[in-house]
Amino acid sequence: MDSTREVEVVVVGAGQAGLSGAYHLRRTGFEPDRDFVVLDHSPGPGGAWQFRWRSLTYGKVHGMHAMPGMELTDADPARPSSEVVAEYFAAYERAFDLRVRRPVDVRAVREGIGGRLLVETSDGVWSTRALINATGTWDRPFWPRYPGQESFRGRQLHTARYAGPEEFAGQRVIVVGGGASGTQHLLEIAPYAAATTWVTRRPPVFREGPFDENLGRAAVALVEERVRQGLPPRSVVSVTGLPLNDAVRQGLKDGVLDRRPMFDRITPDGVEWEDGQRVPADVILWATGFRAALGHLAPLGLREPGGGIRVEGTRAIADPRIHLVGYGPSASTIGANRAGRAAVRDIRRLLAAQEPAAAA
Repeated sequence: MDSTREVEVVVVGAGQAGLSGAYHLRRTGFEPDRDFVVLDHSPGPGGAWQFRWRSLTYGKVHGMHAMPGMELTDADPARPSSEVVAEYFAAYERAFDLRVRRPVDVRAVREGIGGRLLVETSDGVWSTRALINATGTWDRPFWPRYPGQESFRGRQLHTARYAGPEEFAGQRVIVVGGGASGTQHLLEIAPYAAATTWVTRRPPVFREGPFDENLGRAAVALVEERVRQGLPPRSVVSVTGLPLNDAVRQGLKDGVLDRRPMFDRITPDGVEWEDGQRVPADVILWATGFRAALGHLAPLGLREPGGGIRVEGTRAIADPRIHLVGYGPSASTIGANRAGRAAVRDIRRLLAAQEPAAAA
């Protein structure tokens, strides 16, 4: 393992939130490789987008907001979003000379000497005065547990491994989850599958009309209050509801989006409710969301009893050296941009305040 290298700031993750943080560091005078490094464990540019299913074309993506300083223009709506966004991110990294190091796995962040943090990675150890954490959620798919789950003789997969609707041809598919991914999966799979069943814990809420600025602010405020209290962030859809577009309206009309309450147990051949109702299945697709990938921060003891990390803006309340971008209220693409700027502003203040002590 290489000897420890020192920088002022380490950025973990090169999705939209991480690249936004790196951009603002660069813009305010920090030099890549000298003052900061960006570490990303993915094989190439594109953040979590590079792993999305090919049938999720760019035209189906809702609210992809351009990164600071460079617009995404002339994207073909018929191309897979995984390709469009990966190319955009790659061009962005080149344009601003961000020098992302990949693939690098960040294994742990620990307390170092002299108020510094030690970032242990697959490519050695970095000593830093501040850390921008932008690891997102894609690496932590959430799998609920239900009685009988291990007995199911069919296939179980999560959205994280969904490759497209063709693989479900002629099969009976149960889709679990009331978010955007669940509805998209159902609408895509239904023409191929022998049968589909939609199951959710809560009745889905469909939102009529545009998602305007006032609704956006209200949704962000609700998520922000949770992370301020140290509770895990809720999903965006749980706050905003599902947009009622033409495809969803047709799905409701056709009965594809005919939701059933959550089953009570899984059987070898399907699922079962307490009242004796059964649905046979060949596949259970868990569109049940993701959790924040923060395991590498565990040595710092930032988690609260409620299960989350208390955050004010982007700053971890328990440790002002740690900034979480793309977490909680900044988990949207526009929120990630703003969070990157806010994190760099706070980090500059922190480092400036430490200067006299460092000089002494």
